[in-house]
Amino acid sequence: MPKWSLIVVALVPVLLAAAALAAFRHDMADAYRRIGSGSQVARVPQGDIEYAVGGGSGPPVLVVHGSGGGFDQGELLARAALGDGWRWIAPSRFGYLRSTLRDGATFDDQADAYACLLDHLGIARVAVVALSHGGPSALLFAVRHPRRVSSLTLISAGVAAQDGAAQQQASRQGDALTAIFQQDWRYWLFTKVLRKTFLGLMGVDSAVAAALTTEQRRLADEVIDGMNPVSRRAAGTRFDNRAAMPNRRITAIRAPTLVLHARDDTLQLFDHAEYAAAHIPGARLVAFDRGGHLLLAVERDAVMEATTGHIRAHAGGAAAGLAPAGCAAGG
Repeated sequence: MPKWSLIVVALVPVLLAAAALAAFRHDMADAYRRIGSGSQVARVPQGDIEYAVGGGSGPPVLVVHGSGGGFDQGELLARAALGDGWRWIAPSRFGYLRSTLRDGATFDDQADAYACLLDHLGIARVAVVALSHGGPSALLFAVRHPRRVSSLTLISAGVAAQDGAAQQQASRQGDALTAIFQQDWRYWLFTKVLRKTFLGLMGVDSAVAAALTTEQRRLADEVIDGMNPVSRRAAGTRFDNRAAMPNRRITAIRAPTLVLHARDDTLQLFDHAEYAAAHIPGARLVAFDRGGHLLLAVERDAVMEATTGHIRAHAGGAAAGLAPAGCAAGG
């Protein structure tokens, strides 16, 4: 082989690595710039809680993001599940972006922080929409602050500790995702090079991933790429992975509850939806045969129709401007 050919062969990996590094730096600059604006921070008894508000002038909706999220994923959830015309409040949960994570914090504490945030904003009651691992704190908000919740909607949400082989596999997927989420470069590289594998870890089987339409894939990509930079969310993912689930405490919920879940979700198993429907008095379960943990992207229109219809049906008394009810438990 000519000497110049050897030089070219030797340079290829160097050039590829340089291109990857440049792309990584570009994407991270965009990601850090995105999370650097559009939110505010309120000081509450539980620490700092970051939040964003937006939308129209309709009844206020508290949108609670999943693992790997933040106020920005909450905004995405509001756009995808509510559409236009709704006033939404999207907090970053404990350990995400600029929200405090104190030693020994629990999902109960997070639920109380929501109530304190609403006091800060002068809002007495809200509809609540929670995605994935936003479910536990949203459920406990309804348990601990029943007067403040006009309705509750759970989308692909975690509810209770589960057993069995399927749950063991789901837990291994959750552990793998938590590990990937600890460093920006690791998450960025994994999701760029092994996108299909990442979707599998996210609870989406290969058949669902292959059948995504252009619009569905755009929304799925927005969810995945929008979790950059993950290092600013790493503490929150660790918290989610260890905090105690609500379990049978949800029997105390009296808010009208809608549960939306895909039967083929391998990350938050369909068992969670069945558990919620069986233990929350009057809860209504809408099951989808496919969609995995990307149900919101795969069945966006149906999810939006069900969610907004549920909120409207129970919106009485949920207007802003009412006197705050207090952020102590039971308020």
